[in-house]
Amino acid sequence: MRRVVLDTETTGMPVSDGHRVIEIGCVEVEGRRLTGRHFHVYLQPDRDIDEGAIAVHGITSEDLKDKPRFKDVANEFYEFIKGAQLIIHNAPFDVGFLANEFSLIGQHERADLASYCDVLDSLQMARERHPGQRNSLDALCKRYGVDNSGRELHGALLDSEILADVYLAMTGGQTNLSLAGDGSEGDGNGRQQPTPIRRLPADRAQGVVIAASAEDIAAHVARLAAIEKAAGAPALWAQMEKGAAS
Repeated sequence: MRRVVLDTETTGMPVSDGHRVIEIGCVEVEGRRLTGRHFHVYLQPDRDIDEGAIAVHGITSEDLKDKPRFKDVANEFYEFIKGAQLIIHNAPFDVGFLANEFSLIGQHERADLASYCDVLDSLQMARERHPGQRNSLDALCKRYGVDNSGRELHGALLDSEILADVYLAMTGGQTNLSLAGDGSEGDGNGRQQPTPIRRLPADRAQGVVIAASAEDIAAHVARLAAIEKAAGAPALWAQMEKGAAS
């Protein structure tokens, strides 16, 4: 399935007080890998930005004075997300703001994003996996060993890239060295779905042993280190292996 990880920044909240979208950031994911395709735009909201919002994302009215309005990018944005599964952290917030933007320019049929996209709320997913714990994007980065060191302020494109890494970690973790095979996918609840075993014909059963490359081994070691950092302890098998060696 084609997935688009999406985030927005706004002039403030709530949308019912006339607040507007000022930044949209999206990254595309296919086959559990970032494709490099993205949609990113800053928008002129034709209203002031709350001081509290500026403290969060650092975007001022002066920054946006020469930027396009939503009506100027609506068609391009719609074509980018149409038919995709949208992965959004606290989806009701972003979906509500985007629906309002489409409605304000008279594109009411596009205001219902769920009619042409499958919307997955990664915040709700995280709450189901980690009940009673903090599940902000920063908290999830720490839990899953995702690097968010460049996130001094919120930014729609940066946050969507970080959320993509978090989502892949929550739904199976490994993206470059998948133990379940390249075709494996999560089931939306964080459980990895096994790749069906392909059995060789009897005359080919011996097969050929292909050793892991140095790049594969390095990726494996890096991933184990990230898991150990997030869990606060080495894997059980690693502890047993160390005990047997001593």
